[in-house]
Amino acid sequence: MTVAAVRRSDEGSRDDDRRGSPRSGRRLAARRHRPGIWFALPAAALLALFFAYPLAVSLLQSLFRTSGGVSTFVGFDQYARMLRDPLVLKSLGNALLILVVQVPIMIALAVGLAYLLNQAWLRFRAGFRLLTFLPSITTLVAYSVVFRVIMTTDGGMLNQFLALFGAGPIDWLNNEWWARVAVIASITWRWTGYNMVIILAGLQSIPPELYEAARIDGAGRWQTFRHIVVPQLRPVLIFTSVTSTIGALQLFDENFILTGGGPNNATLTPVLYLYKVGFQQFDFGYASAIAWMLVILTGIIALIQFRIMREKP
Repeated sequence: MTVAAVRRSDEGSRDDDRRGSPRSGRRLAARRHRPGIWFALPAAALLALFFAYPLAVSLLQSLFRTSGGVSTFVGFDQYARMLRDPLVLKSLGNALLILVVQVPIMIALAVGLAYLLNQAWLRFRAGFRLLTFLPSITTLVAYSVVFRVIMTTDGGMLNQFLALFGAGPIDWLNNEWWARVAVIASITWRWTGYNMVIILAGLQSIPPELYEAARIDGAGRWQTFRHIVVPQLRPVLIFTSVTSTIGALQLFDENFILTGGGPNNATLTPVLYLYKVGFQQFDFGYASAIAWMLVILTGIIALIQFRIMREKP
């Protein structure tokens, strides 16, 4: 291209910029976005390296079976194997039990505490909020160990307290029924305050005019709570329900430390079983298949919750 042609091209570009042509608009937009793209590249690279790449590798690994150090492509046989594995079904049943029992109890307690700690007549509200939130900042391992000590059958603090009322010792961690109760109680203690803070923020965003209008119409406390508070909290309740559901399906620390998944696999969860398959049996292909089954199941349950709790048109 000659110097004259380059000069004519530059002059044409300047004329396009002055006339505000679509091509000049796209060029200006590209110039504005270029610095942002460069700033986002490091984060995108880290996301690809530590999230997208392991995700793709685990999906690929779930299609192979390793035996004697040799990997063989088996397609979806690992996923079909899960349908025949009684421990997979057992772990899913345990997770479903926790989901159905523990999550509604925890959300109900969080809503009640948030509503109480939002009342203007309550003194020392900040202190009570702090005390309620404190369990959620304790580490998972630390509080699980504390609960294990408290619920020890011989000499445990809880059994000593029950003995004051003449009740016999309960084998909290070695009985199938009571082991489930112990896990549910520990999870509820740990996460109720966390959800309470989120719901409290939702309560404080409700316009005071709605409460005033309900008061003028003669609505009582229960009617105000039912027809004003709950509908306004719907997005917050959806969020806390979905995150609590994901947490229930991903339980590991509490079950691993409190009961080890026992007794008789009564507290075995999918993630705990995944850990045992991958890091005790070294069957990483099958463990990857269990992980992807859990991802798909979590997405389906979350979608169902969104459908059920979404606002009516």
